[in-house]
Amino acid sequence: MKNMKNFLIFCLIFIVIPGCGNKKEEKVRTLTLGAYTVTREVYCKEIIPAFKKYWNEKTGEKVRFVDSYLPSGAQSRAIASGFAADIAALSLEQDITRLEELGLITHNWKNREYNGFVTRSVVVICYRPRNPKIIRDWQDLQRDDVDVIYPNPRTSGGAMWCVNAIYGSGLKLSEVYQQKKDPQYARNLLKKIQERVKVMDKSGRDSVNTFKEGIGDALVTYENEALLRQKQGEEFPFIIPKATILIENPVALIDKNVEKHQNGDVAEAFVDFLFSNDSQRAFAAYGFRPVNEVISLEFARKYPRPEYLFEIHYLGGWEHVYTNIYGPEGTWTKVMSELSDEK
Repeated sequence: MKNMKNFLIFCLIFIVIPGCGNKKEEKVRTLTLGAYTVTREVYCKEIIPAFKKYWNEKTGEKVRFVDSYLPSGAQSRAIASGFAADIAALSLEQDITRLEELGLITHNWKNREYNGFVTRSVVVICYRPRNPKIIRDWQDLQRDDVDVIYPNPRTSGGAMWCVNAIYGSGLKLSEVYQQKKDPQYARNLLKKIQERVKVMDKSGRDSVNTFKEGIGDALVTYENEALLRQKQGEEFPFIIPKATILIENPVALIDKNVEKHQNGDVAEAFVDFLFSNDSQRAFAAYGFRPVNEVISLEFARKYPRPEYLFEIHYLGGWEHVYTNIYGPEGTWTKVMSELSDEK
């Protein structure tokens, strides 16, 4: 009987004790983010950690991120070629359109507040400390004593914003001072500035690094890049030209990959989270103009509106721009060919 009693106690311990020590295994979800280069800091340091905490508190699940940062055009092409991103956060609309045309995005990504654009910026001109070349606007970049840096639109979708800003400012200023758009004036401005371009890197971030190495007198870049450098304690002065373009940066779910990964709920929640007050405030702190009206008002002094700000629609929209500026017979393409022949 004693042996039987000991055996029953042993069995009870064997059954009960493991059960007492067991904790339900925490579910881990995985999201793959394909973003453009200059957003790396705000996503890695602010938004992704905040979303992980938010999702865990809401659902009890952990989220693991696989995140990639490339020039916008390169990131779009990588996703098109098989990089299984659940979410694309890119620099320009056409890089999202490419994924729509391939059937990777099947929903109307613009059917979201702010038309699916999650951040904004403007094109600015950075100069050396104390502005030794006295650079005040686009016209100063035409001078023989000024070397210019900006990225290559052939490799960086975001670089198109720089060219669009230069050409569009020519149209805008001619309209202001001549009471009509003058494409020839805009073309001449673009050609004269392009003639002064010393280096065209593959991405906006690479152009910033080239400028930091001491090459060039002026850098055409995005306001958020200049503000990020200032946030990091660097002396990185810039001016906002009177006429410049409003940059709008889209975000979209990649439906085909989300469906394959069966993570539509968490992917949708992450995109929604990007438009929240906290995320928009984080974007604003890292140099991006928020789309959220509440946060825009908070940062109104930090982000003044340029006098002659224009949008991509002023240039006819992206389809028109691709054909008439970057196509085989486009303005920028012909300018580059002419400058090559003149050398």
